[in-house]
Amino acid sequence: MSALKDLYKQVVMEHYRKPRHFGDLPDATHAEGGHNPSCGDSLQLMLKMNGETIEGAKFTAKGCAISVASASLMTSMIRGKTVPEALELAEKFSAMMKTGEAAPELGESAALQGVHTLHTRVKCATLGWQTLKVLLERAQREQAEANV
Repeated sequence: MSALKDLYKQVVMEHYRKPRHFGDLPDATHAEGGHNPSCGDSLQLMLKMNGETIEGAKFTAKGCAISVASASLMTSMIRGKTVPEALELAEKFSAMMKTGEAAPELGESAALQGVHTLHTRVKCATLGWQTLKVLLERAQREQAEANV
């Protein structure tokens, strides 16, 4: 196994064993649940938003190492980002799962790059990101309706 693969494996296992931003977010302004019916993984994503900015992000999950590590990496990345910036990261992560090519903006999330060859695990890796996308798109619709 190459040194890079070893490093990626260490990053994934570290985020699985000690997930960042795990737990409830009592002052969350938005929440969304995600479920992967093919394996049973589930998570709850909570965000505290101030306008277009994500001030806080936490999650709870029951799932495999890949889904928990991916959600941990994601919540670390999106804090302080705007909604469009977070949606762009979600798109880049999704593209990485299809092609195996990691955009530099994905940072440590590139540790999950190799999952793209494990077709049954791609849904595990994208569960948090898909949940984020659903949550942010709903938040954008609600904001647009409030401004009408």
